[in-house]
Amino acid sequence: MGETAMGGYGLDKPPRCSISFDTPCGALLRELEQIWTEIGEQEQDKDRMFQELEAECMRVYRRKVDSANADRSQLRQSVMAKEAELKALVASIGENTTQFKVNEKHASLKEQLAAVTPLLDDLRAMKEERIKQFSNVQSQIETINAQISDHNCQHDDGSSKRLTNDHDLSTRRLADLQMQLRNLQKEKSDRLQKVFVYVDEVHCLCAVLGMDFAKTVKDVHPSLHGTNSDNSTNISDSTLEGLTQTILKLKAEKRTRVSKLQEIVGKLHKLWNLMESTEQERRHFSEVAAVLGSSEEEITSPSVLSLETIQETEQEVERLTKQKASRMKELVLKRRVELENICRNAHMEPDTSTAPEKIVALIDSGLVDPCELLSNIEAQIAKANEESYTRKDIMERVDKWLSACDEETWLEEYNQDDNRYSAGRGAHLNLKRAEKARVLVQKIPNKTFAWEDESNTPFLYDGVRLVAILEEQKLRRVQKEEDKKRYRDQKKLQNLLLKEKELIFGSKSVPRKTSSFNRRTSGHHPNGNGAGFMTPMPRRVSAGSATPELLTPRSYSGRYNNYFKENRRMTAAPLNFSTASKDDSMSSFASISGSEPGSPLVLH
Repeated sequence: MGETAMGGYGLDKPPRCSISFDTPCGALLRELEQIWTEIGEQEQDKDRMFQELEAECMRVYRRKVDSANADRSQLRQSVMAKEAELKALVASIGENTTQFKVNEKHASLKEQLAAVTPLLDDLRAMKEERIKQFSNVQSQIETINAQISDHNCQHDDGSSKRLTNDHDLSTRRLADLQMQLRNLQKEKSDRLQKVFVYVDEVHCLCAVLGMDFAKTVKDVHPSLHGTNSDNSTNISDSTLEGLTQTILKLKAEKRTRVSKLQEIVGKLHKLWNLMESTEQERRHFSEVAAVLGSSEEEITSPSVLSLETIQETEQEVERLTKQKASRMKELVLKRRVELENICRNAHMEPDTSTAPEKIVALIDSGLVDPCELLSNIEAQIAKANEESYTRKDIMERVDKWLSACDEETWLEEYNQDDNRYSAGRGAHLNLKRAEKARVLVQKIPNKTFAWEDESNTPFLYDGVRLVAILEEQKLRRVQKEEDKKRYRDQKKLQNLLLKEKELIFGSKSVPRKTSSFNRRTSGHHPNGNGAGFMTPMPRRVSAGSATPELLTPRSYSGRYNNYFKENRRMTAAPLNFSTASKDDSMSSFASISGSEPGSPLVLH
């Protein structure tokens, strides 16, 4: 451009501007210079205008350069800012840095910016997702901590806390928080299970005690009972402590009520047994009655320890107590009859201190508590049963002795029968039984003395000492032997007189009288084929017999009736049965041989 411009003014002039006229801009300057020449502008003016034009172009260039420089600076700042954010996100998230590293081979800032922008977007999305994970975990941690500490969860404080911790969003920290959350969840589960166990125990105790379960647990915490789904179960330390204290109070109350009810039921059982209540009357209190023999852990029936049940049981005890007074006389007399039956069966004398007439007089006068009187009779019954057991062996031998008396009576009648040898085989069997019975009862005196030495009291049989009865029997035997001896002597004397009479007057045939063997007392008859007589059965002692006459053998009843009455006041000296042994043996031999009337049995 300078060269073209100088062509119009001569070659010796310097160029007016630095713009080349070969360019489009130079062509325009050359055209402008021609216009100015045609106009007639001075060279100085042309130079001035060219300088102004060049200065104006410089200003335009500078503006463009400044604008471009500003754009470059902005791009550099953007790239640097995004790279810094990228590094911060990588450091915060804790991901692998090589994955998000920008390639430095790119020279253009726009290319660098284009390369870092998608990486930054990915990291931002990853950060938001990580923040959500952290927020979720931290929210659960804060919620569980609030439930355990019994404080309301403050979401605003939690949000600010999460914002201050956004610089560390690494997976390691997330794993730590998740581990903390799992520990808290386990603790929550354990606490919740413990709360459920406590609540269930409270429910069982309230059911047994008849108390309001809902009110009891609501007093500890309202969340423990209700239908509101938003109201979660409280698991704080205060709730667990409240449930523990509630259980202790309920157990103490249960222990108190069990003790009280067992005492009442004990009285109720005594009244039932005393009043002889029917099963139907007891059925209503069957569950309550089971408390008496049960421990606290075994008592689980609903409302069995309620105040209403205890009050109802007390009322039943009061009702039976009022009825007891009117029925005690009947019960005492009934027990007295039972005592008399036991003594009668064992041939003992009942205690006269509790005689029926005395019992009635004492109860009517009110001087003695009927319960004490009944207890006294119960003790007498127990004593009578015990004494009856110790007398059992001797009484069995006494029964055999009574049977032997019947056998002895039969044997005596048998020996007095002139036709005894034609009676047949059955008579000899009866004879053997009679001799066997005599041997079986020989130990009665020795056993009686042993019993008296052991118990330090006389052995009484229907109020009479047994050894006195045996002594009387021995005396009667001696007297009987004397009678038999006189009978034999008298018979011999009669035979001698008869022989002398025959010698003087001569013998005369006299038909022999036959005596029939009639056992009216025993009630036995010959058998159908005439083979002999059957053995008479001895009269057994009746269990319900009350009079001595019924206890004696039927053949001896006429002789012993007065004896049993008179000898009740008799005290016998020690017996000596050895003196009669020889006579007894001879008498037994004579009875078996049939040469003379039979002798009675001998007791040793």
